Amino acid sequence: MKVTLWGTRGSLAAAGPDTVDYGGDTSAVEVLIDDETALVLDAGSGIRRLSNSLAPFKRIDVLLTHLHMDHIQGLGFFKPLMEAESEVHLWGPAAPRLSLEQRLSRYLSPPLFPVRLRDLANVYVHDLDPGRITIGAATIDADYVCHPGLTFGYRIEAAGRSLAYLPDHEPALGVDEFPSAPEWTSGFDLVAGADLLIHDAQYTDDEYERRRGWGHSTFRQAVDFATLAEVGAMVTFHHDPAHNDVMLDAVAEDIKRWNLPFDFVPGKTSTSFDL
Repeated sequence: MKVTLWGTRGSLAAAGPDTVDYGGDTSAVEVLIDDETALVLDAGSGIRRLSNSLAPFKRIDVLLTHLHMDHIQGLGFFKPLMEAESEVHLWGPAAPRLSLEQRLSRYLSPPLFPVRLRDLANVYVHDLDPGRITIGAATIDADYVCHPGLTFGYRIEAAGRSLAYLPDHEPALGVDEFPSAPEWTSGFDLVAGADLLIHDAQYTDDEYERRRGWGHSTFRQAVDFATLAEVGAMVTFHHDPAHNDVMLDAVAEDIKRWNLPFDFVPGKTSTSFDL
């Protein structure tokens, strides 16, 4: 399993000279399982650059965690959507009133976008309930996590290795003391024992006090969650648009001094992992 980060920013794209290392693009992660199984996690603005690496694949599956704009804003610029020889499958949380296709069509239609989703003949949209599915050589578990609206976290397993992806997650919400017992911790079952965890780390402790309930974690909460789940490695993700490279490098150096029980990697753009 090869994992590559193409968009690591949260909430709003923030390209500029001070965000080069951690990137300005919003959430998009490439997961290549074998020669026939290509997964994409979320469709933020980073999916445009990600498109260029998928030419060999005839089928591509995009797993959306939720439909906040920073996680779907790149979908209309995903090249395989416009290539007749490609087959694109879009997966995301089912909702009680509108299908995933109907909800995505609110964005992929005029006046917000010139091309209608319904006019793309090579696209297949799947409403996903919590549970397990199989795509090619990958087994994928989806479950709700603590974030405003219907939001999934994903666990992907293939060839004995595992990746957990929770880009928008606030496991400390409503808890007097975090971390608490595993059985009461949002996302724990998805993440427990994963070889690699990609996890929300949007706020400092001070920022979180003013943004409690917005659906995101602090750096410390992300580390505590990864420790509780006994992961092999953790990547910080969904960086706040106001956090530049200098600030995030300083935080990363601080985290490395915390005597962590897992490998820590700051989530920079184009970083890759071989699991």
